[in-house]
Amino acid sequence: MASGYDIKDLEYWDSCVREKVEEFGLSVYPQEFELCDSGQMLSYMAYHGMPSHYSHWSYGKAYERLKTLYDYGVTGLPYELVINANPCLAYLMRKNSLCLQILTIAHVYVHNDFFKNNITLRHTNAGQIFSTFKARADRVRGYVEDPSIRFGRVEGVLDAAHALSFQCERNLEIRKLSREQQIAHTIAAAQSLVDPYRRIHEHAPFIEPDLNKDPLEPEENLLLFIRDHNPRLSAWEKDLLTIVHEEAQYLAPHIHTKIMNEGWATYWHWRIMNSLELPQDLHLEFLVRHNQVVRPIPGEINPYHLGFKVWADIRRRYDDPTPDEIDNYGPPQKSGAEKIFEVRECDRDVSFLRRFLTKELIREFGLFQYAIKGDALVATKVADEEGWHEIKETLLRNVGMGGVPVIRVIDADHGRKGQLFLRHEHDGRDLHLEYAERTLSHVHELWGRRVVLETILDDEQYLLQIDDQGFSTKLIH
Repeated sequence: MASGYDIKDLEYWDSCVREKVEEFGLSVYPQEFELCDSGQMLSYMAYHGMPSHYSHWSYGKAYERLKTLYDYGVTGLPYELVINANPCLAYLMRKNSLCLQILTIAHVYVHNDFFKNNITLRHTNAGQIFSTFKARADRVRGYVEDPSIRFGRVEGVLDAAHALSFQCERNLEIRKLSREQQIAHTIAAAQSLVDPYRRIHEHAPFIEPDLNKDPLEPEENLLLFIRDHNPRLSAWEKDLLTIVHEEAQYLAPHIHTKIMNEGWATYWHWRIMNSLELPQDLHLEFLVRHNQVVRPIPGEINPYHLGFKVWADIRRRYDDPTPDEIDNYGPPQKSGAEKIFEVRECDRDVSFLRRFLTKELIREFGLFQYAIKGDALVATKVADEEGWHEIKETLLRNVGMGGVPVIRVIDADHGRKGQLFLRHEHDGRDLHLEYAERTLSHVHELWGRRVVLETILDDEQYLLQIDDQGFSTKLIH
């Protein structure tokens, strides 16, 4: 234990923080803490914080990278690592000062509240997460130790699956149609609309929809589609795809809510720490630590800073709106506390920033948009009357999973040759051709037959193709 305090001190301040958590109306899972040293923290970081996880070379690589950067003083370590589980588990750095431990404990409890109450995270099955990860690790270990399978084959499938893991559903709140519902939808879409002037209008002949096409509607769960539609895969290969997909479904909601979650934890740790009767030396250290957390970072977005400011502004706008805000939006119908708890439950980063990141905040943050021109970075938009909205839209396109291209399965039997036809949902950003080739090679490895991806490059429509002969591109005229 660090000098100057012991476990009893941590227990005392933990009880004080819990009292404030209840007083402020936060609702949490049971909370557990574990003290760890730097080596343990690096290990937990490499394995997403899980005490049990299957082995793969990429996690060892992540550990070595983190350790090298830490050993050479390039980066530090987080004050804590908190896991969305019930009970919630958080790792505290053993060498933290007492003030930093109290601050971290407060921060953890608020993350806990967000995990429990945000709608995007309700699909993560927090009550079973540790046992589920352990069961997956045991299954992968069993395949590795099976003499009929061997380590190299398991690792090859995991390599491909990891590369494709986030080609999955972006919003689990959108209910997916069943096969029967998709058939009914396809038939209805093929019918001509009722036209009262059909006697004088020329109509195109009715084209019978192909109800045997698979999928009937574009499919975004790439790993599961390959698992269910490639008969050449063995049972253990299908299970590995399921394992990787399920882990991605656990991680993706946290990516979708990072700014909200970190901002929420920072906003409330600020209020909790200021409400505690901290000794003067601890309070002064807290102010320094807090300002270090929320300081702007040149050239990038600090989610703690951005989220903290937006949450504070929401509460201010509902508790003490300006005359202009009342004129534009009307008088608030809820208190600031009621509103932020409502937002905490219902939003994710994209909707949170779309609704509450105002022109005034964008100007306060000094946000701007830039482009690479030659060897220089050139500002292309600033937060003036014309540019602030475009800056906001650019930010919205890049938060959460916005940086991951959307690829959907269009046809599993393209050209009646068993080819897998994919389509990139182009949003103005072209694919990086080198990355596209490497990713398609992983799709081809799992599909086992030719794979075709339709996309747009430099405003031209292309087909990117890969088969046993290699990768090629084809311009569609």
